[in-house]
Amino acid sequence: MPATPLRLTDILRDIDTGRTTARQVLAETNARIDAEDGDLGVFAHRAPETARSEAAMASGPLAGVPFGAKDVFDSFDMPTEHGSVIYRGHRPLADAPVIALARAQGAAIVGKTATTEFASLDPTPTRNPHNPDHTPGGSSSGSAAGVAAGFLAGACGTQTGGSVIRPASFCGVAGYKPSFRLFPTVGVKTYSWSLDTVGFFAATVPDVALLAALISGRPLADTPPADAAGLTIGLYRSAVDDLLEPDMVAAWQSAARAIEAAGATLVEIAEPASLSAAREIHAPLQNFEAAQALFHERTQHRAVMGAKVLEQLDHGATVTPEAYDEARRTARIGRKAASTLFERADALLVPSAIGAAPSGLGSTGDAMFNKLWTITGNPCVNVAGLRAANGLPVGLTIVTRFGRDARALAIAAMLEKRLAA
Repeated sequence: MPATPLRLTDILRDIDTGRTTARQVLAETNARIDAEDGDLGVFAHRAPETARSEAAMASGPLAGVPFGAKDVFDSFDMPTEHGSVIYRGHRPLADAPVIALARAQGAAIVGKTATTEFASLDPTPTRNPHNPDHTPGGSSSGSAAGVAAGFLAGACGTQTGGSVIRPASFCGVAGYKPSFRLFPTVGVKTYSWSLDTVGFFAATVPDVALLAALISGRPLADTPPADAAGLTIGLYRSAVDDLLEPDMVAAWQSAARAIEAAGATLVEIAEPASLSAAREIHAPLQNFEAAQALFHERTQHRAVMGAKVLEQLDHGATVTPEAYDEARRTARIGRKAASTLFERADALLVPSAIGAAPSGLGSTGDAMFNKLWTITGNPCVNVAGLRAANGLPVGLTIVTRFGRDARALAIAAMLEKRLAA
């Protein structure tokens, strides 16, 4: 079993009350990583000693918080290799804005976390801290596993299909995919400009809400409601629910019962045809853009690229501009249809993955239950706390109307607390 995850809120409280110092927190964190990351493979790169010393003396509301940056985010003091040998040793001159903003708040960027190649599908060597014979998910493999292992109190990732919510579910941590473009993707390696979304990981929902609030300056860390009285929660029944494994079905039912017992009214919401269609065009939309965004890499370096990323890029190269434009229209119709779902419900409760983390490291799992909400751009929060029969974590997602991120985080925090009771 993994170490107890580091709670960002506990670290900040203990520093504020004098029970510890930022220097002590970071020294203990780096010692733990030194001792244990050889087995887990969370990090692609570690921060240099000079950066560690500066971080230990930093001030700001996140001072003392060990933070991991997915290795598709530019960093001025460490290589940014995008999980690819093509970029081995690549050194940007500046941080991506999200990393710069985190540093400005005092966060210690202790390392670059492992990512699948170009945040696609070829797995990293990273292992799931709950069982090293299982995948941590991807593409934000190292960020999710680093939080679950107790190496990090916060981390950033990206989601183009399901690369924040799915690994958060597999690793049993809170994952937050914001509304589309709420956080800048400048300085992040582009895969699909219509879908790439910056997201965050932390031990619990209140922790990830506070992390995102402090980095963004937005009021995202609202006090969660004491219960669900007055809330209507939609159980979204999709066209792909037959793919769900029994453990996820059981977890979904358990979470629904918990939020209903907290006072919510549950309603069944059948998936409109327009949203089923939107899910189906994820691949041509994503892959057409990826084939252009990575045109140079695909044409000049394909001999050293992974088979799975090449499969997506080669597919994208066959998608015609007319088919791409039709996919964009279908996505736009889907986004409009998604907004109507919230005329009947305050939030949706949906699976975070097909089931628990698959065994083996040859796959990062299936993003089928995340793709739709990436296309629509709605805020999503993975809620941990439930487990499969084999003991691995199983997560559920709270989805709210576009732009209602604070509400998604607050409802998710309330559900998380209920599941832990």
